[in-house]
Amino acid sequence: MPQMMRIVLTASLGCALSASAYAAAPTVTTEDVVDKIESPWDMAFMKDGTMFFTEKCKGLSVRMPNGTINKLHGVGTTAGYSSASADLFCDGQAGMMGVTIDPQFASNRFIYAYSSSNQGGKLSNKVMRFKLNDAMNAVSDRTDIVADIGYKPKATKHPFGGPGAHNGGRIRFSPADGFLYVTTGDNHLGTGPQDGKYIGGKVLRIDRDGKPATGNAPPAGFDPRIYTYGHRNPQGLAFRPSDNRPFTAENGPWHSDEVTALVNGGNAGWDPRPNVGGRKDCSDDYCGYSPNQMGAMDPKQRAAFMPMTDLKTYPKAMKPAWNNKGLSQGMFCNAFLSGAQWKDWNGQMVVGFAGIGIHGTGVGNRLDLLKISADGMSATKTDFPWPTVAGRFRACEMGVDGNLYVALEDQGKIIRVKPQ
Repeated sequence: MPQMMRIVLTASLGCALSASAYAAAPTVTTEDVVDKIESPWDMAFMKDGTMFFTEKCKGLSVRMPNGTINKLHGVGTTAGYSSASADLFCDGQAGMMGVTIDPQFASNRFIYAYSSSNQGGKLSNKVMRFKLNDAMNAVSDRTDIVADIGYKPKATKHPFGGPGAHNGGRIRFSPADGFLYVTTGDNHLGTGPQDGKYIGGKVLRIDRDGKPATGNAPPAGFDPRIYTYGHRNPQGLAFRPSDNRPFTAENGPWHSDEVTALVNGGNAGWDPRPNVGGRKDCSDDYCGYSPNQMGAMDPKQRAAFMPMTDLKTYPKAMKPAWNNKGLSQGMFCNAFLSGAQWKDWNGQMVVGFAGIGIHGTGVGNRLDLLKISADGMSATKTDFPWPTVAGRFRACEMGVDGNLYVALEDQGKIIRVKPQ
C-alpha cells in the first residue's frame, strides 16, 4: 500500500523554514514499483510508462506497463537474459550503469547503456547502443559507440581505491539539442581530468553514433567529444525544464559534493595531479585524498587541502551552484521536478545521497530539494522528508506520468513518489 507523508516542521528534520514557506508544498505518497532486484543503478522511461532499468551486476531489463519484466541484456553470462555479453563485468563500483532511450525510438528502436567491459584483457567503460525487438523482450545489433572510457584495473593505496572506482556512468539525451551526454569519472588517474586526450573525468556530448556533437567547444587539442572537463566523478546529470541547461551532481573527496551548471567547453576545476598548486608528490600520483582530507573535522579545513573546484589554479572554472554545506555524503543522482502537481517544488532539483557520513559530518541516505537560481550560480536547499526507510539513493528520474521514481540500491527496489 502507498505510504503517506506530510511535511512537518520539526527540529529532527533540520528545517529552518517557516510554516508559510511550506504552505504550497505537496503531500506525497510512495509505493514500490519494482522490488527484489539487485543494485539498481538507473532508469529510463518511454511515453507509455514502459521503464528500462539496469542492475549493476546483472544487466538491462524492461518493465512493461502491465508490470511484466523482460530481461534484455546481461552482464557476463548472467542467467535468464535473452542475450548476454561475456565481456561485460561488475567489480566494486563498476558494472552496468546508465541507460537511456533514443529520442527517435519510434523509428529506430535504439536504447543505450553504459557498462564496464573486458575484451581480451583490455578494460574500459563503454557506451553501447542496442536495437529492441517489437516484442520488447530482446535486443540485437550491439554497437559500442564509445569504447575508450577509462577504467582503473587495480587497487591503489587510497581510500575507496579498489578497481573500477570513479566511473561516472550517467547517460542522457538533451531535450534541446538531441545529443547524448555522457558523464565519465577520473578513475583515480591524477592527470586524467585536465588531460584533453583522455576522456575520463569529463562530460561528453556525442551523436547516436558516438561522433562529436556539432558545436562542442573544448580547448584546442582536446578530444572533440568533450563538452566539459575537470570532473571527479559526476554520477548525476539532468536538464532544467525551463531552459534545458545541463546540471551535474558530483561526488566530492571527503568534502563538497557539488551541483554544477555546465558551460560548453568549461573546466569543472578538479585536478588531482601531484605538484599542482604547491602540493607535493602523492601516493600513486593521485592527490585526490591527500593530505589526509578525511582526518580534518571542519569542512572548510578539509576543502583547503584539495579543492573540488580549484578556483585558485583555474579562476575561470565553472563555479558550483551548491556544495552540500562542504560535506561529501555520496551524491549519486539528480532530477528536476516538473509539473503543477509539484506545487511550490515545480522546477526544483531533487538530489539523492548514498549516506556516506565522514567523521561526524552526518549521514546522507536522503533526498534534498534545491531551488537553483536562474543563472545557475547559487541554490537554496529544502529538506525532502522521506516517508519510508531510507536507503542508498542511486537513481532519481521523472516519469512521464509526472511522478518521481527513485532507485534504492541497497534495498533492491524502485519506488514511485507521487505528489498530491
